[in-house]
Amino acid sequence: MEMNIALLPGDGIGPEVIAQAVKVVNAVAKKFDHKITFEEAPVGATAIDLKGDPYPDSTHQVCLRADAVLFGAIGDPKYDNDPKAKVRPEQGLLSMRKQLGLFANVRPTFTFPSLIHKSPLRLERVEGVDFVFFRELTGGIYFGEPRGRNEQGTKAFDTNIYSKEEITRLARMGFEAAQKRRKLLTCVDKANVLATSRLWRETVQELASEYPEVKVEYEFVDAVAMRLIQWPKAYDVLITENLFGDILTDEASVISGSMGLMPSASLGTENKLFEPIHGSYPQAAGKDIANPLATVLSAAMMFDYAFDLKAEAQAISDVVNKSLAEGIVTEDIAEGGKAYKTSEVGDWLAENV
Repeated sequence: MEMNIALLPGDGIGPEVIAQAVKVVNAVAKKFDHKITFEEAPVGATAIDLKGDPYPDSTHQVCLRADAVLFGAIGDPKYDNDPKAKVRPEQGLLSMRKQLGLFANVRPTFTFPSLIHKSPLRLERVEGVDFVFFRELTGGIYFGEPRGRNEQGTKAFDTNIYSKEEITRLARMGFEAAQKRRKLLTCVDKANVLATSRLWRETVQELASEYPEVKVEYEFVDAVAMRLIQWPKAYDVLITENLFGDILTDEASVISGSMGLMPSASLGTENKLFEPIHGSYPQAAGKDIANPLATVLSAAMMFDYAFDLKAEAQAISDVVNKSLAEGIVTEDIAEGGKAYKTSEVGDWLAENV
């Protein structure tokens, strides 16, 4: 198969972890006889410095030409520490999602046998955890208008808006995923308080009749926040709106023991983007110490979700588990043994695919 992949390394450790993912993707392509072409483009603070825009049109065009996008991270302290900055790297992320129509963020949570002891939760609570969030990405309070402050600056307001169409397309993805997994879907909302949540619940209830083999549960977001810690194995597929999903997926990410291990996908009707869930970690930039495994596993998701190549995705997952079991890891998860450099981990993974 021929594949065109857009590379958006971004800021901080983004370029370093993307470089390791490219090594692994190339190794998989060689093993399974694929031809892959990469095209790189700037995004985030890097793009602001080069183009004055965190997601310039030239980068957008590169993404549109690609079959899939592999993305690193966005963020830079020089913008984080300037509250008056009018252009911020994070605006590029929101713009990219909107322009590419990436309406579903897919964030799995699972554990690694050799690292399960690093989870903040007890062994019996996390062993065997395997669930996935489908978070709506382009609607809700992050995009709703109007927003702003009163003339005195003493009050601020944001608007939370959802349409039935936005909810339906996300919910269908969740139902279809649940059919292929344990056939359990949880709709996360706040329907006892919010009108948008009541629309979410009503819409999912209407869709449920089309998927009779899927059991549907409805839970308030605060209850889910508790149960993710109390009994995470109770969940399979969870669907929710933008803000709730943003918070809950970060909570879920620590269950595995390290945010540096979790991948994600952002999917649309035409475009698909894959990225680690961690940030740009500017303190580690250029030091060759960042954990590349989340980005490498994002490449595994790319083979699965963008190209439906299950064996290729599994080959990456297997070699990552092998590296963890054998201690070929960076300093953040090394325990007593040697801590490998980012580039060394990438080389080892590529050699052992």
